[in-house]
Amino acid sequence: MRVLIVGAGPTGLTLGIDLARRGVEVRIVDRAEEFFAGSRGDGIQPRTLEVLDDLGVLEAVLKEGAPPAPTRVHLDGRAVGERRMFAPREPRPDVPYPNPWVLGQSQLEGILRARLAAFGVRVESGTALVGLEQDADGVTARLSTGESDRADHLVGADGGASLVRKAIGVAFPGTTDETFRMLIGDVRAPDLDPAFGYWFAAGDDPAEGVGLSPLPGTGMFQFVTRLGTGDDASLTTMQAALDRFSAGVRLTGHGWSTVWRPNVRLADRYRSGRVFLAGDAAHVHPPTGGQGMNTGVQDAYNLGWRLAAGHDLDGYERERRAVAARVLGATTALLNRYTEGREDAYRRGEENYGLDITYRAPGATGHLVTGDRAPDAPVLDATGARVRLFDLFRGPHSTRLVFGADAPAAEPHTYAVLRPGERPGGRGGEYVTDADGHAHAAYGASSGDTFVVRPDGHLA
Repeated sequence: MRVLIVGAGPTGLTLGIDLARRGVEVRIVDRAEEFFAGSRGDGIQPRTLEVLDDLGVLEAVLKEGAPPAPTRVHLDGRAVGERRMFAPREPRPDVPYPNPWVLGQSQLEGILRARLAAFGVRVESGTALVGLEQDADGVTARLSTGESDRADHLVGADGGASLVRKAIGVAFPGTTDETFRMLIGDVRAPDLDPAFGYWFAAGDDPAEGVGLSPLPGTGMFQFVTRLGTGDDASLTTMQAALDRFSAGVRLTGHGWSTVWRPNVRLADRYRSGRVFLAGDAAHVHPPTGGQGMNTGVQDAYNLGWRLAAGHDLDGYERERRAVAARVLGATTALLNRYTEGREDAYRRGEENYGLDITYRAPGATGHLVTGDRAPDAPVLDATGARVRLFDLFRGPHSTRLVFGADAPAAEPHTYAVLRPGERPGGRGGEYVTDADGHAHAAYGASSGDTFVVRPDGHLA
């Protein structure tokens, strides 16, 4: 099995790692000559943190990033209070990462590239797709280097302007609003304490202003404001916007910046034969809600195990397109609240966390928590050492949990989940002990209940 991935952002890198750890030969190319440097999608949601845990990069992500900072609100140049986008939650046995995390996209990509390199795969920059043909046995890609490459499958993770999507003739319906423009960029503001975010606005219109959010590990802030006609993405424009509302806050430099227009689109299909679309190549979102990058990472996590196993490849589109449609609706609603100047545009709920995603058929029974993502819980292994259910799930395999009954010895990655005092029978199967009762509670399990956890951490 050989897979060619076009595009080396978070989506393509996640897919590359997931395939490489399953023993699949991977090549990943990107048309950019240099790696992206900037914040762009800097919010990592709780479910994505769980994915990064499974991929073996969470420790680095937590080390380099930080929790979202509280925002100091200034009206007419005066500090009037603080607000948080969401109420922080304490970790629970079933939800070990309950809050979003902040890390610039280029920093996350660097972590993912390092992990991919550990499997012997490196991103080939300056290598663009210029065309492709496919037949019943594989895909032939024509590259800007002049070579042709043959693979069993090709995945387009090459962004909203995807050449892969255009090459396979998939429509990308949606809307683009040229009348609404926002300036987003990375700036240096030495007058501001990086332990906080900031909102500067006028007292008679507090919803229209300039926001600055600290970017951990960079000494910079992500700057965001609404743009007028004719404005560009320069530092001069940023300073002028800030001067309208702040009391002399200086910007001394900037890095990446862009002018963003509402562009909401969803591909008609995610698959054409042996070619697949993922991330922004399949769906583009407003930045409200911080969902675009997270949705792409989870696309890759859903697709990787299917490609490696050759299992239900049509299920990728069926499951992930429905999720993208729902997320697009939620992020568009948030954008509308922002443009209307509503205060609730700045509050976020758990619907953005990705923990409630479900792929199960309506009416499916046997699971009592929101969505069908398999919860974590602490247990004791056969030696008495404390482990997590996430440790049992980690890797390219499916996992079977049998509560209160023997696990068949012949089935790998199958565990009896026993209560304290219970002992396995004589068949020699693997087991863990639910010493604290958290596993039974998280799964709503009774004796004899069986749960099969897919390689992407969702219940089969």
